[in-house]
Amino acid sequence: MNKHRLFPCQCILVSFFLIGLGFPLSGYGFQDTKAVHAEKDTKADNSLQDTAAKDSGIVELRRFVSLRNVDSLNVKRIAKYPFVSLQQVVKGNAAGVYVQETNGEPGTTEQSILIRGLSMPLLSRKDIYQVQPQVYVNGIPLIQDNPFMFDIQKFDYAPIGTATNLLATIDMDNIESINIVKGGAAAAIYGPRAANGAILITTKNAQAGMKQVSVNSYFGMAQKDNVTTTNAQDESAFRMPFYQKFASPADMDNYPAYLRDATNENYYGPSNWTDLYYKTSPVRSVNASITGGTNRSNFRFFGGNTSTSGNADDTKLDKYNASFFINMLPLRWLTVSSMINATRLERDRNRSFRDRFSEMQYIPDLTSPIAPNKIIYGNLLNEYKAKSFDDNKNSAIQGYFSLSAKLKKLDFVSRVGFDYNESTRDVFFPSTMLDGNNYVSNYYGYNQRVIIENTVSYKHTFIKKHVLNLEAGQSFQSDLNRYNYAYGYKGSSDYIRINVVNGNSKEGDYLLPKDFIVFRFTDRQKANLSSLFAKAEYTYNDELSLTAVARTDGSSNMQPGARWFFSPIVNTEYNFSKLLPQDKSAISSLSLTASWSRIGNLLLNDRFAAGPQYTVDLGWSANPAFYSYAGFGTLSRPYTAGWVGYDIPWSYVQETNIGVNAGFLNDRIQARVELYSKNNNRMLLAMPVVAESGYASAYHSGMDVNNSGAELMLQANIFKGKKDQFNWTANLNASYNQNKLKALPGGVSEILIGTQKLVVGEAIDKFWVLKTQGEAFHTDADVPVNPQTYQILNYKGLPFKGGDPRWKDLNGDYTINEKDKIALGNYMPKLTGNFANSLAYRKFSLDFNLYFALGRNILNQAAANRFDFINRGGQNDISSIDEITFWKKDLNADSYPVYNPWSAVQAYRADQDIFIENGSFLKLRSLSLGYDFAGLHFLNKDKKAQRRFLVYVTGTNLFTISPYTGGDPELVGYTGIDSGYGLSIPRTYTLGFKIDL
Repeated sequence: MNKHRLFPCQCILVSFFLIGLGFPLSGYGFQDTKAVHAEKDTKADNSLQDTAAKDSGIVELRRFVSLRNVDSLNVKRIAKYPFVSLQQVVKGNAAGVYVQETNGEPGTTEQSILIRGLSMPLLSRKDIYQVQPQVYVNGIPLIQDNPFMFDIQKFDYAPIGTATNLLATIDMDNIESINIVKGGAAAAIYGPRAANGAILITTKNAQAGMKQVSVNSYFGMAQKDNVTTTNAQDESAFRMPFYQKFASPADMDNYPAYLRDATNENYYGPSNWTDLYYKTSPVRSVNASITGGTNRSNFRFFGGNTSTSGNADDTKLDKYNASFFINMLPLRWLTVSSMINATRLERDRNRSFRDRFSEMQYIPDLTSPIAPNKIIYGNLLNEYKAKSFDDNKNSAIQGYFSLSAKLKKLDFVSRVGFDYNESTRDVFFPSTMLDGNNYVSNYYGYNQRVIIENTVSYKHTFIKKHVLNLEAGQSFQSDLNRYNYAYGYKGSSDYIRINVVNGNSKEGDYLLPKDFIVFRFTDRQKANLSSLFAKAEYTYNDELSLTAVARTDGSSNMQPGARWFFSPIVNTEYNFSKLLPQDKSAISSLSLTASWSRIGNLLLNDRFAAGPQYTVDLGWSANPAFYSYAGFGTLSRPYTAGWVGYDIPWSYVQETNIGVNAGFLNDRIQARVELYSKNNNRMLLAMPVVAESGYASAYHSGMDVNNSGAELMLQANIFKGKKDQFNWTANLNASYNQNKLKALPGGVSEILIGTQKLVVGEAIDKFWVLKTQGEAFHTDADVPVNPQTYQILNYKGLPFKGGDPRWKDLNGDYTINEKDKIALGNYMPKLTGNFANSLAYRKFSLDFNLYFALGRNILNQAAANRFDFINRGGQNDISSIDEITFWKKDLNADSYPVYNPWSAVQAYRADQDIFIENGSFLKLRSLSLGYDFAGLHFLNKDKKAQRRFLVYVTGTNLFTISPYTGGDPELVGYTGIDSGYGLSIPRTYTLGFKIDL
């Protein structure tokens, strides 16, 4: 495996350029209200002050002054908790935002963010990438892994490479503000990048004349799970009633070998595997920053390290951060700002069989599960530690350079920014773990983005009460995604753990593998986005605000006839506060907002840009990308990937938003209600085609999905005392959302894709399952017979017999098939929200959050697999894998009907209503208690008091209330299916301190 990595020359040049000049953007993107007031206060002062970089982002700020559908997170409170990813940070903290944390493994990619519902059906893992919001750090739109890496995978579980969450690079102690852009009007300036919403992160920056040293740290633990284990005796007791009732003599003879011998201590002895699998593990973080300089030139440096261990399977994430800001004011009207931010992630992955075998595309003998004895399990772990390695490393760097000029009423801002990340994964598994067949793989990939933006704005006030803001801008974004991947089998020795080539460079076979049978893959994708926009905002007397934005965007991922998309956006706000009675004790403020927007939606893959194409797809069945024939590199039509024709237009998001903002009792109670209807139109869908074409499908435009809902944000100062008195503030955010499929391509009313069914007029997150009615058929004679044709009730031609389930024949044709499935439940919650409370007395503070998701359902596939032991045991594929967690009690067998597991109709198939459960939950997600020692001076030799000296303790994920009978109701896949593979979200306890000197 090649250990030498090439850093792209483009990023080297940009990095040296930015390091030499510095770069913040302390205001690029959205600025909080404090920044708004700072701007007003500065302009109110007629004397010009020299303040380096303080107003470098004012042009961006003005775009959002009148918009309401932007939520700000309370960063100071969130920063106390040991959250390691952005998804964990925003979960529950903003209305209309739903985070799916499907795995508690630290740093995993099994996390996603959805803003205002699910905009398209999730037919594969690639689709979740298409619905994510754009994340900005100081105005830099971060580039993430591209889902094109799934094109060479046989299984759809985890992407090749490190599978590390790149949003875990963000360190909360380095963040000044996080704002979530939800509505289309607020996202207008960001264009198609923010079609699914945007998350705007502003890091802490140097401030004029401020000198400060900050140290923040916490130490704690992730508590191990307590589970009830089982052994072969328990498993035999579970299976034996089925054997006694339904098994034939031949079936009894085929009773699993590992359950036959009750004297086998490995299976019937102590089930103590949890001693090695679950552990109470440490979590810690330490970081520091220093800020200094003058009003004309200042700087800030930040550095930190965070180590987060999971509570199972020895999973771990180590993170190293460093940031450097320089701000200068060389002229009274010119600000120069710069930043460099670098992060390193090192992740110890899980050691599950499924993830390992899916990456290897190799399935060994699965006749018997691994024994629950810790001696046997320990031997496997020793093979990992002594002979294997699985190194996952990610590096990321962002930077920018900004010039901000203020010439009377004219403001000009020019920025150059970049984001670059790379991933490396080196793997070796010895032959002792794979039935005598060793395995090696190597992955190296990188993503890079360069963005250039220029904006000019003009503000004019006439007749005192009339204000006109004009703004125009341009941006250009260039993206590059690339990976090199190779894997090999059957190395000559377990002592050779790298993929080497023949040693003589003069020989013709120099580049051929020497020790392994190797398969190599490489792919590269480049995309450009060019945008122009103009904005006009009219304000009258601080009462009426009218805003209009027009933009056009051109994407290289679109076809030549549809490169550009025009987006109009309008927004209005009226403030009724001046019309209210002077005594505002009852209603203290009232305003109404309304907006309409249409924004183009980017395609992440460039394969749709050229129309019909060739690809490397000459593999055998179920192998998606075997790139050669008889040793010769070969191209073919993308038959398995689907036909791409011409005339594919932009898809777009059209949204209408109405909001009411009100304050009561002198603003002690503040409320905001928003209603929205969001339509995703003209989306692509792979439609079935005739088999004679050779293609599995053909992509057509025309799928429309609507999301509509309401959001409530409520804040109340329940007790409002002076600084040293008792104060209690409560915040409630709640959002209701429902989706509906409005249209399918070609006017089709319904379509079946894999196990998912899409029906116009129905929600896209429905489970389509067979309806059970009553107990199983007791005998063959109980099975209904068609009186007209004397046909026995059957499942797709297989007649039902005694012991089979009674599935409802909806259309009365005496054949149970896909037409008899009903839409049942939703895997997306109808209602989500968070109830946060903050209590303070003197220098004590207490905060806690209750997070809830209601009106959602889960398909308990883990339970279905448990009952379907006959069919799963008879297969030797990845669906038959039993992990070490097979030996834990997580099922109440008495709550399910008794069917014949040998039935030809697969009686315990997952797609039936008995496995659909209520997945609603309420969680005490976080709790913290703190005391601020500010005012003491024992840490400063000059006897100056600390600005802050906060000591605190926290707990997260403390308890869950849910009717779900499986595990944690959050740990289910993106489509609501609980496969039982997600590692638990650990309960953590930490002790920390934050000091500002």
